[in-house]
Order: sequence, then structure tokens, then C-alpha cells
Amino acid sequence: MESRFDLFATETGTKLAKRFAGLGMALHQSPLPAATAELVNLRASQMNGCGFCIDMHVKEAVAAGEDPMRLHLVAGWRETTVFTEAEQAALAFTEEGTRLTHEGVTDETWANVRKHYDDEQVAALVCLVGMINAANRMAVITHQKGGSYETGALAKFNG
Repeated sequence: MESRFDLFATETGTKLAKRFAGLGMALHQSPLPAATAELVNLRASQMNGCGFCIDMHVKEAVAAGEDPMRLHLVAGWRETTVFTEAEQAALAFTEEGTRLTHEGVTDETWANVRKHYDDEQVAALVCLVGMINAANRMAVITHQKGGSYETGALAKFNG
């Protein structure tokens, strides 16, 4: 399957990417732990089959100092011992927010997230799950491939 379209090669796509990157920067500056944010981005991208975003978030997480072994274990996070209770709550929230049903996330998952994260962090987590799912959908629709992402490449849209 070849890439269908280079969204960033269009004036409209570039304008939207800059705004999307600005939202990403606001999330990056939030009090949600950066490691948690990358785990959330990676898990949603795995679920959505987005090779481009998987590639990007693994590389960005490693560049930020994340242990590659933890990244290898994200897909099976329930069967590991390497994630904190707070990270597990965020990963469960991500999965339910990605598979979205009419109830959103379960009351149990919501309560677990609220146990581990304050209001500002919850606000960031809700927005992050929404944004990564939107990014995954754009990349999957246009058949963007993983493997060639260079760390920091999307930072040019923040300028």
C-alpha cells in the first residue's frame, strides 16, 4: 500500500498542521507526565494501526529518555510489571477512549484516572486521547507509512 497523499504538501494541510502542532505544544506544556503522554500516544496508535504515529512516538519517547523495553511492552501492558498504577489507569482510559462507545469510558476507568491525576492532568489526558485518535485517522486515511520519521520533524510546525 503506497501513501495516497502528502497532507503537509498543501497550503491547507500545512495551516492545519501548524494549529494541530500548537495544540500538541499546549499538551506538552501541561502537567501530564511526558512519559505518560507518549505511552498514551503509542497505545492509541497501535490500536488504530497507524504505523506513522507508532514510528514517531517510539522515536520521540526514546529521544526523551524512555526505556525502549517499556515501549515494547505497551501493547501488552496488562500483562507486565513495568508500568505504574497511574500509567495503567491512563492506558486503560486510552483504550476505552479509542474504542469509544456511547458511554465513553466506564465509570470504573474514570474513577481510576481521577484517583491518579488532578483536574489539569485529566483535562490534558482527555484532549490527548482525542488528538492522537484524530492524528491516527488522518495518517491512516492517507496511508502514511512508518519507518522514516526523524525525531523532531514535526517541531517545524510549531515555528
